[in-house]
Amino acid sequence: METLSVLTPAQLIILLLILMWSMVWKGLALWRSARNNHQVWFVILLLVNTVGILEIIYLILIDKQHAKVIEQA
Repeated sequence: METLSVLTPAQLIILLLILMWSMVWKGLALWRSARNNHQVWFVILLLVNTVGILEIIYLILIDKQHAKVIEQA
């Protein structure tokens, strides 16, 4: 009889690190998008899981562009 394989301790640690990494970036990006009233970005960031990649892109590119527009006004 075969048993179901479970994660090894090393795999579990890696999974938890990836989860923590993703949650930190998602939290930062959601907070910034909400503060900047970027409703479309908020929904996209909330629904799409990219292990932090989309969140980092938002924080680096979109949020900085928004800050420049505010400074010029």
